[in-house]
Amino acid sequence: MNKTDIKRLLINKECLFPTGRLVTWKKNLSSSSILQAMVEEIKEESIRLLSEPIPELSYSLFNIFEQTGERLQYERAYFEKRRRLNTFAIMVWIDSENKEYREQLHNIIWSICNEYTWCLPAHFSYDKKTSYSLYSQQNEEVVIDLFAAETGFALAEILQLIGEHLDPLIKKRVYQELYKRIFWPFQQQTFGWETATHNWAAVCASSIGAAAIHLLQDHEELSSILERVLVTMDYYLEGFQEDGTCLEGYGYWEYGFGFFVYFADLLKKKTNDTINLFTSEKVHQIALFQQKTFLHKNKLANFSDAVPSKNIFIGLSHYLNTIYDDVEIPENELRAHYTEDHCSRWAPVIRNLLWYRKEAKGSPWKDTTFFMEKSAWILSRKNGHAFATKGGNNEEPHNHNDVGHFMLLADDEVFLQDLGSGMYTKDYFGARRYSYVTNGSQGHSVPIINGQYQKAGEKFSATILDVQIEQDVDQFSLDMSKAYKLTELNKFTRTFTWEKSVKPTLKLEDTYSFHHQPESIVERFITPIFEISKHEYGITLLGKRTLKINYDKNKLNLNIKKLNYLNHFGEKEYFFALDFTIINPAKFCEAQFVFQFE
Repeated sequence: MNKTDIKRLLINKECLFPTGRLVTWKKNLSSSSILQAMVEEIKEESIRLLSEPIPELSYSLFNIFEQTGERLQYERAYFEKRRRLNTFAIMVWIDSENKEYREQLHNIIWSICNEYTWCLPAHFSYDKKTSYSLYSQQNEEVVIDLFAAETGFALAEILQLIGEHLDPLIKKRVYQELYKRIFWPFQQQTFGWETATHNWAAVCASSIGAAAIHLLQDHEELSSILERVLVTMDYYLEGFQEDGTCLEGYGYWEYGFGFFVYFADLLKKKTNDTINLFTSEKVHQIALFQQKTFLHKNKLANFSDAVPSKNIFIGLSHYLNTIYDDVEIPENELRAHYTEDHCSRWAPVIRNLLWYRKEAKGSPWKDTTFFMEKSAWILSRKNGHAFATKGGNNEEPHNHNDVGHFMLLADDEVFLQDLGSGMYTKDYFGARRYSYVTNGSQGHSVPIINGQYQKAGEKFSATILDVQIEQDVDQFSLDMSKAYKLTELNKFTRTFTWEKSVKPTLKLEDTYSFHHQPESIVERFITPIFEISKHEYGITLLGKRTLKINYDKNKLNLNIKKLNYLNHFGEKEYFFALDFTIINPAKFCEAQFVFQFE
């Protein structure tokens, strides 16, 4: 859609937060126990923040990433500032007469406007030349990363929501910084993320488009920005297969697709429904991904860079259900509390309040099997148990070398796990990425063949051989020969048989064919730390529930390794690698396991 067409469709001249609607929203806050709980969480956070100073984003903090590659120290202070912005903006909306809230909001907005950059150091690049003139900055490119764009979106929307309660100087400063850091650079430069097919495209472009919709009165300027934003939205959607699976992991679905939805909603309103991005069937399928990726309650099939468990943005789920009635509304108990988002994002927080519908009844995830053919994912839920596995290739967005990896859960307890995303550092996204146990196949439930792990790259992949989805049994078979760079490996197939009884059973069969006798085959399974006992046919993992792993002790020798890693939040966690070594590997051999819940 070109600029002229967009300009013609910018019909709605009213504020996107009209006074009457704001009054209704504020009344709704006291009409529901869930909304009251949300408000109370924000009030509690405001009490904490009133006793804390605004963090300083010092040079020393900023320079840590350049010196060591470590990100968390700067980011904690940066996101704490965004938490202050969100908290006092919402508290001013709720109680506009409170002078202390207004003062705190004015101060945090001023502080954010004073920041050297709104980007994170990990995303920031600059010309390191030391020769400058008075006018050198005019020709210096401005970086717009995820968080610079988000900050612009947040400040623009806060002006729309409560601008009448802000000092005119504060509002002027916000406009100035948005033009300097977002609108002018976007109109004068091009950015790599504009043609990306992952979350950066959605978050950056949607945030810029949303900020422009909120603040720009000049329709020529606005339509020019929206034209480019819509092109980037097309690139973002290209990153999904037709089955809607987010290969980056659930957190990036909630992030990237969430911002796509926030922008699409504003654009739909601004054009009186004439530009409606929700009519796309691919967008519909992407909206369904959330209900296809939870194993049980808030436990995830956390393939790629995803955390093992995550509560949901309840407002986003409720809104999507108004667009697509087959989007499941989760139970209220699964909603994310106010402080759970460690990045303190404004857009989902305010929409949890505005989009929550008290009349919409949530329910547990349905017992069913999802087969996402294009992405080669399968997930099945039955009586509080769940099984998930994936094929695909080893060059997916936020890739882990995890072709053929799988997970098992019973009653909210994960027995065969995915470690998920580790702590983000410079090396984590660099040449050493697959040395991290979270990312390499050494940290996944896949074999180690002749001492070799799976390799990274699109050609290191699996082919689906057979899929059968029945009422009582699912079967999924993969040819994983290409996942390893082993010329001596002729063929390797992995077959899962998921028997969906009251207490389900998973049968796993790995079959190998080599050109000559292999040196070693180790069947590795990744589990949390459990008490492990032996029995006649194998071992038992003892948790709140138990899982028996049966195998032929004459053919397989078990070695248990206790390993550790730093999780996404920099905390050390431990896990077991259960290594079953084939005692006499041959040119043609197999390994069989039965995982039985009790």
